[in-house]
Amino acid sequence: MSGSNRVQESSQVTVQKSFAPREKPGTLYLVATPIGNLEDMTFRAVRTLREVDLIAAEDTRQSRKLLSHFEIAKRLVSYHEHNKDASGPELIRLLQEGLSIALISDAGLPAISDPGADLVAEAVAQGIPVVPIPGANAALSALIMSGLPTDRFLFAGFPPRDRKGLARFLDAIGSEPGTILLYEAPHRLKKTLSALAAKWGHRRVAIVRELTKRHEEAIRGTAQACADYLEEHPPLGECCIIIEGTGGNEPAKADSDADSGGSESWWSSLPLHAHVKHYEEAGHPRKEAMKLAANDRGLSRRDVYQALLGEEQ
Repeated sequence: MSGSNRVQESSQVTVQKSFAPREKPGTLYLVATPIGNLEDMTFRAVRTLREVDLIAAEDTRQSRKLLSHFEIAKRLVSYHEHNKDASGPELIRLLQEGLSIALISDAGLPAISDPGADLVAEAVAQGIPVVPIPGANAALSALIMSGLPTDRFLFAGFPPRDRKGLARFLDAIGSEPGTILLYEAPHRLKKTLSALAAKWGHRRVAIVRELTKRHEEAIRGTAQACADYLEEHPPLGECCIIIEGTGGNEPAKADSDADSGGSESWWSSLPLHAHVKHYEEAGHPRKEAMKLAANDRGLSRRDVYQALLGEEQ
């Protein structure tokens, strides 16, 4: 493909000019919709939905309510996990012919933990411009109200449903230094929190549910305390789980220490500089490595810093 009206391509990169004038292909717009409160719909989202040729929705019945509220009269088709293999190629064909299409999910940003990501990947592969229309997002909204660190985080989607899959999933993210963001259905929340408590009982957790709705609620505490709370107060509504990473108050190796059942800590035979170096070699920045070593030894980071200066002199 060539020319400024299409995605510019070389042997190494492709460059999308989102708003360059062109007749073909059309544009795929990823339009954020409210996660509960209709007032979170942006002016740009409303305008885009009014201007596109077609709207592809996860649940057409749910989306019709939204479109009716904003007096948007557009052709609506379904695109979801169970029909994406048939619906996806048809949407790509229409985009290639020059139609503009908006993709929306039931709530929040499309293509986040939903089959919209597959449609985006195929559009990109076909040189079709993909334009985001930002708006509400449950995971980030839960993160910023959680009280946990926001400078680094990992969004890990929905945990596996089966016990073994969940255990492997938690093992894979156990050493993540950033705050961890999960989605979970209310009927699986107690099971997931129980697994979290068994593995990381002292990590700080926030369970955020019913975001932007009247019964919005944030439950904050350790993983164990939150699991205990849920035994007495069964959750309702879709939930986000925000979990402290190893860069917080819990060292990365604490879980393996607890599992080993030994009375001696893994680091007890190491000099302080080697203890800090261990965390640096695991990928932690030096300041974070010093903090983790300090947590292990019950020291302040300043104590570790001064001790390291003494060792180096």
